[in-house]
Amino acid sequence: MTVDVSFIPGLELSRIYFTEAVQPILDQAYPDMRYAAARVGAGSEVLGFDTARSADHEWGPRLELFLAADDITNHATEINALLAERLPKTIRGWPTHFDESGDPFDPSGIMRRTDGPVNHRIGIRAVDSWLEAELGLQDTSGEPTVREWLAMPQQKLAELTGGVVFRDDLGALSHARRVLAWYPDQIWRYLLACQWQRISQEEAFVGRCAEVGDDLGSVIITARLVRDVMRLCFLLERQYAPYSKWLGSAFGRLGVAGELQPVLRAALTATDYEARERHLCTAYETVATRQNATGLVARSVDPAPRQFHSRPFFVIGADRFARALAGTITDPELSALPLTGGVDQWADNTEFLGLGRPRRSAVDAF
Repeated sequence: MTVDVSFIPGLELSRIYFTEAVQPILDQAYPDMRYAAARVGAGSEVLGFDTARSADHEWGPRLELFLAADDITNHATEINALLAERLPKTIRGWPTHFDESGDPFDPSGIMRRTDGPVNHRIGIRAVDSWLEAELGLQDTSGEPTVREWLAMPQQKLAELTGGVVFRDDLGALSHARRVLAWYPDQIWRYLLACQWQRISQEEAFVGRCAEVGDDLGSVIITARLVRDVMRLCFLLERQYAPYSKWLGSAFGRLGVAGELQPVLRAALTATDYEARERHLCTAYETVATRQNATGLVARSVDPAPRQFHSRPFFVIGADRFARALAGTITDPELSALPLTGGVDQWADNTEFLGLGRPRRSAVDAF
């Protein structure tokens, strides 16, 4: 689909769509209806990473409308039909109609011009059922349980707490965004401990792989450790880490990025293991110093790299930070858990992480 108009960031396009097209229709047809309107959920624009390239599928004038449960039952179908008939065919030159691809393996929608009813991308939902489907939350009125927190991938949390809410008469969506804005203190400590533990499991392998002539293996381990360091930085700066496509872009927005990006790139591009190890140790020390600065652990842990036991490899000894943080966890449910972490600290399959019930079942299994 080619549209000869200037690119508008998706969140701004959604705002225009709501204020100029959707809201007037609803106000006229349902002047007393209370609802929320937002652009949250899946989509590169929700996290602010959309570009003109994004317009090739599932990008364009989009909204989520959240109605009270009774209004969902009584009016959702007619509102959907009303919007299909009355919405403008374009907004700022961008079609509001989406053609379905028809591909069962890629069922995406693509903007097309139409002379008939608009097949719009305005989802009409109830907040509770949407949160249950997206995040697996059973009771959205209170705080999530420990298991619920651990079963929510950071990408999903970023999708809910990112984006923009344009109107919220009901208050439930805004309440959920406040509650889920960041982890409770005890969950945060546990996830930090688990992220350090992940690093401890492989930090010595950069040198060990190279020692047996497996330079490719050394490179792969380095890349895995760089990713783990990056995700650790998100936790330290209280920012949800997106999935792989946007991890580097989002990392660039962190406060530590200016200092760490050159070091991490150098580790990834190094052609010998000693250089990889040296750059990784610089990164570890930088992050360890920031960990100490949080004050989460009363006594700072020495951030200097050290030899891995009697072997000639240098590491940070990440398990020391994991143990120190674990020692500050007073919640009995969390303190009884192994340092495996949240669901996306031990699984990164996108299909799996998008399935609420399997995620919760997997967390329950621990």
